[in-house]
Amino acid sequence: MSKAFIGGTGMTSFGSFPDRTGRDMFAEAGLAALDDAGLAPEDVDEVFYGNFVGTLAENQGHQGPLAAEALGTTAPSRRVESACASSGLAIRDAVRAVRTGESDVVVAGGMERMSNMGTAGATDGLARAADDLFEVRSGVTFPAAYALLARAYFAEYGGDRTDLAHIAVKNHENALVNDHAHLQQEITVDDALEAPEIASPFGLYDACPISDGAAAVVLVSPAYAAEHSFDAGVAITGSGHGGDTMGVQDRRSLAKTPATRDAAEEAYDDAGIDPTDVGLAEVHDCFTIAEVLALEGLGLYSHGEAIGAARRGETRRDGALPVNLSGGLKAKGHPVGATGAAQVAAIRALLEGTHPRADAVGDDVTVGLAHNAGGTVASATVHVLEVAT
Repeated sequence: MSKAFIGGTGMTSFGSFPDRTGRDMFAEAGLAALDDAGLAPEDVDEVFYGNFVGTLAENQGHQGPLAAEALGTTAPSRRVESACASSGLAIRDAVRAVRTGESDVVVAGGMERMSNMGTAGATDGLARAADDLFEVRSGVTFPAAYALLARAYFAEYGGDRTDLAHIAVKNHENALVNDHAHLQQEITVDDALEAPEIASPFGLYDACPISDGAAAVVLVSPAYAAEHSFDAGVAITGSGHGGDTMGVQDRRSLAKTPATRDAAEEAYDDAGIDPTDVGLAEVHDCFTIAEVLALEGLGLYSHGEAIGAARRGETRRDGALPVNLSGGLKAKGHPVGATGAAQVAAIRALLEGTHPRADAVGDDVTVGLAHNAGGTVASATVHVLEVAT
């Protein structure tokens, strides 16, 4: 096991900022991460930049050099695209770069700007993460696709809309004290159940918002950390990447996510841990059912058991396994290209005790997990973070 030390993190607030440019938001997040690390732009060896719909939202291709330039560097850079898992994959690339010694200081993160496209435009852009030939042209949107997954899960394992409502309530509650969150709004189970239907069994509160924002993480190599007496409190010790068929019509089961399972198994093996070692998690909950599928794919719950976890209080902040203490995508927001990096930033802050929900993390918790998924989990990344020793 080779560690990738987290030197610093930075992020913008998540919300609706149609008048801000992507380069401006990424500059804010990336420069904050460098400042947090006590490093300067000239220290950066590489930049890995996650973004999904920038070519549509900002009419801008070749975004890697633009992202580096926003940080004040001309270091080699590239855009990483894997739909909603774009910055999760950017961080995986950065972990590999510092582990091999190719680079000593890397900025990895991402940005998404979608509110300027309007709801219809953003929906159209996001739909490009689905199978155009067999899904998009048939009118399938992501709310509809995840609704299919929810209905399949209910049919195979049980559960109902009230179970999903408890997930939404939990994540909204977690976001109340997160100043970076898009939706700092308390809701009740009745609010969730009585909300307008968007795709059965989902109501409005079962879906994450369309968000703008950026997040960045500075990773440093073990050699650099040793040479410069770099005091990093948290390291990424495990990294995994999994895949599945693009279209849901080709899958053996709609109630399981093999991409998450494979990414998790690789990350656990890489870190030398197993699921029982994980003390908290940030998982990809673009829809409430996605949190359930993630927890089971990660091996944190057996299949059929995670649907009631929030209702039983197990994944609440005072539960045995706090999940999405940041508010998750559901309430923190989901600027697609920034989400994976934001999850890593949240786990790092929670383990270090600097996050507003850090009081929910027990003194004995030293391992956290970040799970980022693309599309209907056709791709997934998992990162294990541990308190550095």
